[in-house]
Amino acid sequence: MKSLAKKTYILSAAISMLSFGASAQKTTANVDNEIYITTHYTKIEKQIAMRDGIKLFTIIYVPKDKTKKYPIMYNRTPYSAGPYGPEVYKPSLGPSMVFARDGYIFVYQDVRGRYMSEGDFVATRPYIPNKKKKTDIDETTDSYDTIDWLIKNVPGNNGKVGTWGISAPGFYATMTTIDAHPALKAVSPQAPVTDWFMGDDRHHNGAFFLMGTFSFLSYYGAPRPQPTPDHADKFTAYGTPDAYEFYKNLGPLKNVNERYFKRKNLIWNEMVDNETYDSFWASRTPVPYLKNIKPAVMTVGGWFDQEDLYGPLKTFAGIEKNKPAEPNYLVMGPWTHGSWIRGNNDYLGNVRFHSETGPYYREQIELAFFNHYLKGTTDPDLPKATIFETGSNQWKKYTAWPPAEAKEKRLYFHANGKLSFEKPIENTKEYDEFISDPDKPVPYTNEIRIDRGSDFMYEDQRFAASRPDVLVYQTGILENDVVISGHLFADLFVSTTGTDADFIVKLIDVYPGDAPDDSPNPHTKMGSFQQLVRGEVMRSKFRNSFANPEPMVPGEVTEVKFDMQDAAHCFKKGHKIMVQVQSSWFPLVDRNPQKFVNIYKATEADFQKATHRVYFKKDKASSIKVSVL
Repeated sequence: MKSLAKKTYILSAAISMLSFGASAQKTTANVDNEIYITTHYTKIEKQIAMRDGIKLFTIIYVPKDKTKKYPIMYNRTPYSAGPYGPEVYKPSLGPSMVFARDGYIFVYQDVRGRYMSEGDFVATRPYIPNKKKKTDIDETTDSYDTIDWLIKNVPGNNGKVGTWGISAPGFYATMTTIDAHPALKAVSPQAPVTDWFMGDDRHHNGAFFLMGTFSFLSYYGAPRPQPTPDHADKFTAYGTPDAYEFYKNLGPLKNVNERYFKRKNLIWNEMVDNETYDSFWASRTPVPYLKNIKPAVMTVGGWFDQEDLYGPLKTFAGIEKNKPAEPNYLVMGPWTHGSWIRGNNDYLGNVRFHSETGPYYREQIELAFFNHYLKGTTDPDLPKATIFETGSNQWKKYTAWPPAEAKEKRLYFHANGKLSFEKPIENTKEYDEFISDPDKPVPYTNEIRIDRGSDFMYEDQRFAASRPDVLVYQTGILENDVVISGHLFADLFVSTTGTDADFIVKLIDVYPGDAPDDSPNPHTKMGSFQQLVRGEVMRSKFRNSFANPEPMVPGEVTEVKFDMQDAAHCFKKGHKIMVQVQSSWFPLVDRNPQKFVNIYKATEADFQKATHRVYFKKDKASSIKVSVL
């Protein structure tokens, strides 16, 4: 049992570290941390009964020093609270080891239906607003009941609790804020899963994120008949290192169940059985219920988060909209998914940030926030929004997000590949067109890889710019810095010969030809580098309603607007601003047949070529709305 539990935890930790972009190599610091934890903490394992009688497996690390009382830091996870067994310790405690060294009681819990906890697992379990009986449980009741038990039964606690979590655990942290226990004083949802249809993980604007979902759900959605320290194996039988090849050969989405999952993967079935934003999806986002929030909240996200950029932005906005009594903060840094928990975070790929953003966040922001609300230390006087502005590579502090001083402007498309803040005038050429072929989709990355990775979020886009099925628009050389900070929206006027289409819009920073070669990767030339700042997809049948899709009318000019999520970036003087428009992003996003059908049930015969047009007429001017400082 003990060896199996340790093996399971190592596998789970490896998956987590890959997701967070961290190295699995053990360093001297890792060894020092493990020694510190085993020397200063005692580990306790408990099964805590919930109001309906179901017991949740909970691991508690208590400081051995009994001369003072400690607040509780509580983390709920579907990814294993392990390692299991009283003698096997975690290699790190808390949001980071600075917490362990500062002194806290740490609590980790397998959520209902996962690993060693009893009950049935429901991914992003819906909140029940009006509970009438003990069996009306959700994540808010499980967290409330656990906190109540901890306060009453863990010796040496000071009566104050904080919660935190990254990704799915971020969702569970968000849920602790709703109907919160009075002892809960501080919460930090980090990259929180918030809406699996609108912008996190599984879909963006209704378009299915294929490769990440297939890989992740191959183990996460597999059945778990009874409590176990183990989990299902992740799919590995790709037969090629090239995801583009594997997913092309897969064919239509219905083949996933026919070839691999055989309708036994519950969460995959939920994806394909709920094609539109129906009650299934609407009930699973916590945003409508972020009212009367009592704890202080600090939501954290990364500008280059390949999974959950949508979540932190919408969680913060949802709380802020309802004017909470306690502070509500937002922190956005130059990070991939969860990467802020370790490392210096001073570069990504070929892009340097010229400061150690990770240690700054962990010590000056995160620890200071929790210490103030749980230990009564000096108020760190955090601004409403602490934002890292890429391009200029500066931390900015704002009294609101988006910044109140930001003004909405539009970057308009023009003939001959021009991009400008000026609206187009009448022109002999009023559109550009390209042929979109589902059999030859535009790749999402220039790399040959089988896992999704995160590099595509800041990758050089020249590989796509040269394709005939990618439209390119760019400004002249900027005479002054252009700083965007806030919302991004695409507003396209398009037509197609089909009855459905995807439109991907990418906002890009084009470096000068003589840009210095300061990449952390040796021998990399940065001249004319096309850095992706933000890219987003829209499935056009959802243009008017995500609940009630409508076909495109062939040949009819149609407005397609969509949220591209926020950004904070400085396009430096001497650079150019570029926009690319395409209709596939494969296999990051599944292929659109370009025919109005239920894509999860589509056959090979449904996939067809289509000619798409993007218009820049005076009265139908395609553009991107940006917030300019």
